[in-house]
Amino acid sequence: MSHSIIPELKIHLVTPKRWKDFAKLFGKKGACGGCWCMFWRLTRSEFEKRKGEKNRRAMKNIIDSGQVPGLIAYADTEPVGWCSVGPRENYSALERSRVLKPVDDRPVWSIVCFYIARGYRRQGVTVALLKAAIEYAKSNGTTIVEGYPIDPKKKDYVDTFAYTGLVSAFKKAGFKEVARHSETRPIMRYIIKK
Repeated sequence: MSHSIIPELKIHLVTPKRWKDFAKLFGKKGACGGCWCMFWRLTRSEFEKRKGEKNRRAMKNIIDSGQVPGLIAYADTEPVGWCSVGPRENYSALERSRVLKPVDDRPVWSIVCFYIARGYRRQGVTVALLKAAIEYAKSNGTTIVEGYPIDPKKKDYVDTFAYTGLVSAFKKAGFKEVARHSETRPIMRYIIKK
């Protein structure tokens, strides 16, 4: 189902009362291959062992604990998009990445993942989520928000491989590239003015 004009988006923190909507958006497969947005929070071997139900329970436990792991976008009452955002230290896989190693020792909040419902992709949902993520980070006292989008060299990339977002969306939301340790994976930042 494709929508030429999406209704006005409403974006909310993912809290226990929004779990059902989050689970509906991610579907039975947990977004991509049983991920449930745990990929950045675990070692690769832990992630492989926990794909599917174990990852679903782990994310539910995070949400039930009162931690807000991200934002959910709604078109009317339908959940259509997800953005994982929080302090960089929440995402242990970033610490092990040579390509996404820290730019400096300044504290940052990281945006590591998006999941947009199929009928709503390429319609600005990611940009809206990015802008909301900046506001959420700002409300928590952060001054730097960082993302790790892909900069595909081919025009026919597969949407599911753009789960960290696209450079073009980050640029539209006001992010600037600050480092690139890989041809297709820049590190982009948004500096929040006080």
